Amino acid sequence: MSKTISVLIPTYNEEENVVPLSNALVEMFDTSLPQYLYEIVFIDNDSKDNTRPLLRGLCSRNPKIKAIFNAKNFGQFNSPYYGLMQTTGDCVVLLCADFQDPIEMIPKFVEEWENGSAIVIGQKIKSKEKRIMYFFRSIYYRMIKKMSDVEQIEHFTGFGLYDRAFIDVLKDLKDPTPFLRGIVAELGWKKKIIPYEQQKRRAGKTSNNFYRLYDAAMLGFTSYTKIGLRLATFIGFFAAAASIAMAIFYLVIKIVKWDEYSMGTASIAVGLFFLGAVQLIFIGLMGEYILSMNQRMMNRPLVIEEERINFDIDET
Repeated sequence: MSKTISVLIPTYNEEENVVPLSNALVEMFDTSLPQYLYEIVFIDNDSKDNTRPLLRGLCSRNPKIKAIFNAKNFGQFNSPYYGLMQTTGDCVVLLCADFQDPIEMIPKFVEEWENGSAIVIGQKIKSKEKRIMYFFRSIYYRMIKKMSDVEQIEHFTGFGLYDRAFIDVLKDLKDPTPFLRGIVAELGWKKKIIPYEQQKRRAGKTSNNFYRLYDAAMLGFTSYTKIGLRLATFIGFFAAAASIAMAIFYLVIKIVKWDEYSMGTASIAVGLFFLGAVQLIFIGLMGEYILSMNQRMMNRPLVIEEERINFDIDET
């Protein structure tokens, strides 16, 4: 019996890309992977443009194309994670909808999967995105890799192939704030890494902004590092020791040169502002850890579906 390959594509305002991408995937399966059955699953995170009508049209013309419409935007992590668990294939390929993940990598992923790799992932070694963004991403990945107790994968966006056994493990995790990139690195499954060059977005505008990028960075930071809390403790001890040393120094100087030395308010103000800034920074950092813990304890569903299409059709 032929194996089935699922392709999961998260979407948000991708009206210019969903039709060309689905056509390219169908052609790729017909020419490069004709021996496999396939399903293409779009999970839409409450798009505000024409994405959903276009997906309905694709589903009506091809029963192998399926769609899940979320009731609202549940974020850039929950929606893809939930979508992975709704697929039915023997393996699942996760890729973005904007053509930055090259679909010609899929046959390579499948080949490595057939050779025994349960997880086959793409790792960016070059990117046609803005150099400054690639530079800052590189710094972030290296920082997390050094700080984390888990061996992290640099420039890994989630693009890759995942065996059904791994998807079943994801179902058992019950993590309400899943960070797939960290989970893939953490669980220790046998992985094959294939380098690739990330392409430019084919059309449309990215939904990423400073807040979304910051959210992604902090989720990875709070999920897989302890350095923030440890750093707060160490700097607190250092600041306290420095303050005591400065207090003793000023006291000795004042006693020795009582009439000549004026304490003034400048040094006191600088010290207060410095300590206040340190406290605020680490209160905010600890707040990020607490927020992450709170979201996990609430144990809310990853996604609420509004509609799903073609999941009750046997396209074989």
